[in-house]
Amino acid sequence: MPNVRSVNVAAARPNPDPRARSKVTGIYKVSTAGAVMVQAPGKTGSGLAGDAIGNPKFHGGDDQAVYVYAREDLDDWEARLNRTLTDGMFGENLTTEGVDVTGARIGERWRIGTDGPVLEVSAPRTPCRTFAAMLEQRGWIKTFTQAGVPGAYLRVISPGPVRAGDEITVEHRPDHDVTIGLVFRARMSEPELLPRLAVAGALSAEIKAEVAQRTRR
Repeated sequence: MPNVRSVNVAAARPNPDPRARSKVTGIYKVSTAGAVMVQAPGKTGSGLAGDAIGNPKFHGGDDQAVYVYAREDLDDWEARLNRTLTDGMFGENLTTEGVDVTGARIGERWRIGTDGPVLEVSAPRTPCRTFAAMLEQRGWIKTFTQAGVPGAYLRVISPGPVRAGDEITVEHRPDHDVTIGLVFRARMSEPELLPRLAVAGALSAEIKAEVAQRTRR
């Protein structure tokens, strides 16, 4: 049964990258017990109550309200990196089980639990230097990009509480083929794919702008 394995939030902590413009970060997520309220954050902030955003220019906001990563993908990274990766260690708000996050389509809508939020898939994660500095993994941005399992950002369609163990139900799946994995490849390594993304109306505003720019060329 697809479900939320862990709900993870962070307090602001010093940025591990000394070159970063933002001196604090919210990447150090910790699993939390009990329900956490999820709602649309507006232009800045996290979609989860009590979760810090260090640099609102690049993180948070309605299009990146909730970040999700699959436990199965973390397990693969554990084997590859030969190190323990706890839930939330990639900075994800929700660690899932039984969900093909990379194969999720842009605009796909998930209901979390019976009284929880409805979330909509909007964009893949882009790896940053803070992520690399936190993991202390040499060449991490290149390694993460080549693997092609970026996790997904979701926007909040309707608010509600979320807790570990909540079932994830796909309420709507668009009929296009634009997945998180395809968008990540188009942005990071295969820009010739960008025009294919235009059919996905639920893309984040940032990626829509990239697609429009590419199409005009």
